[in-house]
Amino acid sequence: MFPRCLRCSIFLQPLQLSACSSPAVLNPGLRRTLCTTLDSPKVCIVGSGPAGFYTAQHLLKHHKRVHVDIYEKLPVPFGLVRYGVAPDHPEVKNVINSFTQTAQSERCTFFGNVVIGRDVTVEELKEAYHAVVLSYGAEDNRILGIPGENLPGVYSARSFVGWYNGLPENHDLDPDLTSETAVILGQGNVALDIARILLSPIDLLRKTDLTEQSLEALARSHVKRVWIVGRRGPLQVAFTIKELREMINLPGTRPLLHPADFKDLREAIKDAPRPRKRLTELMVKTALESPTGKEGERWASASREWGLKFLRSPQAILPSCNGRAAGIRLAITRLEGSGDSALAVPREKFEDLDAGLILSSIGYKSLPIASSVPFDSKQGIVPNTLGRVHGAPGLYCSGWVKRGPTGVIITTMNDSFDTAQSVVEDLSSGALSASHPKPGSASTKRILQDRGIQPVSFSGWEKINSVEMSRGKEVGKPREKIVDPEEMLQLAKS
Repeated sequence: MFPRCLRCSIFLQPLQLSACSSPAVLNPGLRRTLCTTLDSPKVCIVGSGPAGFYTAQHLLKHHKRVHVDIYEKLPVPFGLVRYGVAPDHPEVKNVINSFTQTAQSERCTFFGNVVIGRDVTVEELKEAYHAVVLSYGAEDNRILGIPGENLPGVYSARSFVGWYNGLPENHDLDPDLTSETAVILGQGNVALDIARILLSPIDLLRKTDLTEQSLEALARSHVKRVWIVGRRGPLQVAFTIKELREMINLPGTRPLLHPADFKDLREAIKDAPRPRKRLTELMVKTALESPTGKEGERWASASREWGLKFLRSPQAILPSCNGRAAGIRLAITRLEGSGDSALAVPREKFEDLDAGLILSSIGYKSLPIASSVPFDSKQGIVPNTLGRVHGAPGLYCSGWVKRGPTGVIITTMNDSFDTAQSVVEDLSSGALSASHPKPGSASTKRILQDRGIQPVSFSGWEKINSVEMSRGKEVGKPREKIVDPEEMLQLAKS
């Protein structure tokens, strides 16, 4: 009878005895042996944002022998938590603490500065690991598809947010902030984040981790008015009550909400879900009730303002005589249907708004990572069921590349846990076999070395982090982000 591993209960063939990593092999008269390869499924995750880390977290918690490697194209981890969350929302970034604990697990390894699809292919990962989880998010923005979209003065929300948050690829954006009026197309939380950054007193922003470059630009900004434009009505806005309340209470600003947009909504929301009902009630109150006390005084003395425009669909960016954006033409729409499924249908009526700064916040989209990986270009996702990629055994996905760019961090957490659970179940049922050894990072390290790529470890990131926090402390900020990848690499190696 062949010996059996005490920990995993697998019967070992004679040639496998030397590979055993269990505390002991059960068979009298045979030496105690360790069971590594049979006993330790190797899983890699592509992307170190919330989806990647939550997937790793669940895997490590619910499978006691799995080893997880996380690959990230930037030298630093945390994705949209670092580069997407608004700088004045530091509490949202606290999830980094739990992500750090995950990365410091002895069964988890971080590889930064590795571009999957260029430095290492998906096919090479599938050869090296028992399972590959794609969690690389939505790395592109949806286009408006209207004349003038590429004029100077028109920016995607993704690029603008990346600019003020220190994303290296957007470091040189240099947005034109000389216009007094800005228009943001889209009515989600990202749109309100941008409006808040544009209108916030600079002294408040100086206490955040906004980059020094963006702080200097915002200090010189001429923007005094921001219009936040949506194709549909007040009952279809995608922002949440927290962000709306922050806008209403923003120092030095007042809201511009047209009473006619809200006068009949109290009756319409009687049976609405509680979050939608509370959000709409706050908009109705702000639009229809005159402020009193300190709030009334603040609104009366405000030098900046913001407003919501509904039932407006962008038709063209209007150029100035020098070829820059000078305004936008909006078609007035009507709604067909009701609730979240209502469709905006353009009418033959138009409105022109003067604005030299126009930001498109109509959503992100994922991109295909390899020709061998199924991809639905219409929905911008990898086709899957519960995270299992269709027609590709051993390949999984989580986060925005799995379901599309919707929801908040807790949505991504639950979604990623579901994918990780699919991996755990497949390992347990045998649908995903870990009975044959895989080299894991031993293989990818050789590939990276041969191709001249120097990966950044998590300890390398901690060196970068230490310098950022030290520089921030000198100027009274949580951190001063390093925006040059080469400087990051040098610090990581130091």
